[in-house]
Amino acid sequence: MAFAVARTWDEAQLYLELHPCPDCGSVDAPWEQALVQVDGDLASSYAAICPGCSAEREYLFGLPAHETPVRGWPTFGGPEPSEILDAGQWMDVADTAAAAVPTDPVEAGRVLAIAQAAVLEVIKFVPAGADAVPDDEFWTPQGQAVHAAEPGRFRLDRLLVTRDVYAELAGEISETGAS
Repeated sequence: MAFAVARTWDEAQLYLELHPCPDCGSVDAPWEQALVQVDGDLASSYAAICPGCSAEREYLFGLPAHETPVRGWPTFGGPEPSEILDAGQWMDVADTAAAAVPTDPVEAGRVLAIAQAAVLEVIKFVPAGADAVPDDEFWTPQGQAVHAAEPGRFRLDRLLVTRDVYAELAGEISETGAS
């Protein structure tokens, strides 16, 4: 039994945050990670008891074929696209972060780092030589809704501009906070 791969701890944590308890809707959970064997395959297990309703929750992820080097924060994955979040979900993460940039320069830098990293994850879904994310890279209802709302946002040229704007804003905030 193959499981979708969570490339890094940051990616797995984001997935868990985006999947509230199906019984009560709580997003808070004291997740415990463990390496488990399922039908002869190793998997990464994230298990918790929901503090809202006491439901037992568990998600199993496949292990990456190679370790993703940690380069700053957040580190969602290597050069390959995500298997657990689709391109639309990543764009939604970027949008949510960019819409909630706080006034504190340190926190603002962290939030913009999330937005920029999420856009970088969307870019990974664009095949070499293509100019946009293909339609089949939106496999969740949430991701499909984000794509349907404005499909032009998933063109490579627009994604690169968005990435650069978030980087520029983070740099400006960093400079303002240092002075």
